[in-house]
Amino acid sequence: MTSSNCRLVGIDVSRGLALLGMMAVHALIPFDNNHNPNWVSYIPTGNAAAVFALLAGVGLSLTSGRAAVPRSQALATASSIAARAAVIGLVGLLLGYTNAEIAGVILPYYAVMFLLAIPLLFLRTRMLVLVGLFAAVAVPVLSELIRPALPEATLDNISFSYLVSHPLDTLSELLLTGAYPALPWMSYICAGLIVGRLALSSVVVTRRMLIFGVVLGAAAATASWYLLGPLGGKAALRLAAPGPMNEDGDTVDDLLVFGFDGTTPTGSWWWLATSAPHAATPFDLLRTIGTAVAVVGAILLLGHVAALTLQRVVHVVTAPLAAAGSMTLTLYTAHVVFMNSPLDQFDPVGGYLFQVAAVLLFALGWRQAVGRGPLETAASGLASWARTKAVERKERDASRVPARMLATPKQEARSWWDQAEGTSPHSSRPGAPRRAV
Repeated sequence: MTSSNCRLVGIDVSRGLALLGMMAVHALIPFDNNHNPNWVSYIPTGNAAAVFALLAGVGLSLTSGRAAVPRSQALATASSIAARAAVIGLVGLLLGYTNAEIAGVILPYYAVMFLLAIPLLFLRTRMLVLVGLFAAVAVPVLSELIRPALPEATLDNISFSYLVSHPLDTLSELLLTGAYPALPWMSYICAGLIVGRLALSSVVVTRRMLIFGVVLGAAAATASWYLLGPLGGKAALRLAAPGPMNEDGDTVDDLLVFGFDGTTPTGSWWWLATSAPHAATPFDLLRTIGTAVAVVGAILLLGHVAALTLQRVVHVVTAPLAAAGSMTLTLYTAHVVFMNSPLDQFDPVGGYLFQVAAVLLFALGWRQAVGRGPLETAASGLASWARTKAVERKERDASRVPARMLATPKQEARSWWDQAEGTSPHSSRPGAPRRAV
């Protein structure tokens, strides 16, 4: 297995693992019989979606050359990404007619993130770091100030009919108030763009990713615990909201353990100290970015195991995940449709195991027999068509520009000087001697 293959397979495996995590969040119950959080609350909830979002940024980086896109390719790149966003958004809006209580559809938010990512592709890595920190730290604070003036989110899946009948409410929900608010979530996209520019085939780089991710995640979680515990944040929130916080009867303690629906309440600044899942606070975003970077780094490291026997084991175990990770749009869509259909007659655990087996087997078979997933083929095809049209338009526009308009400022200055001195072919004194300059 070549190093570049290790890199690509590792990204696909990470994406496949994130898909299974998001399916677990939808299909399984996040607490035990005593209403205590179980492994679903601690592992996939919040983290799976973060890995998925970060890998969206990695994918954008890989498809755009793993470097700041030159301005000469601006139109082609923007057209290609916008076309992908259109396919993702279309599928997401069609899935918007499903029940959000069964599975919250993230795809419309992803489409918006893809569009917001277009200008980021032209930034240098240092600027991406600054934009990512702004999205992770400043945007949640600004959101806390702005959201009281915005329409309350429905938290239903966004459909065509809701988009047409409530366009401004839809925009508000997609950007700030919804289950996966795009503006603070752009921190994941920025982190993914940065990761995609790294030498992911290097053992040293992937090891550093693992260490950095663990340190960042642990630091964010520890800082949140210190603010809410020893510094009295949780006690202050209990005093501010002594009763249930929502129609489900969740208290402050419930929310801080099981997480939120994309945003926190706006009644106290102490809410910004939580790192609970889907809080979209600075500590939640930084913690899950760290987790996502660590997960991707660890999986990439698996591609570099030295022992031949271990290499074979890793390949056998990861091949189905890699296949699933190469067609997540198709499989995610099938998962949401299945869970909202009469076919899902299973208990939570049985239904989840059935879906995992079906997803992995289908992906492995389809990839061997056909290749790219059906929806991935549509997205890739439309993106390629849009890029080709953009390039053709640019060439057509360039051919219509007069040659003298294509001259550089230095060439234009020389031409003017030559005419003034009478040495230009257009001069009335073509034979006059040229003066030394």
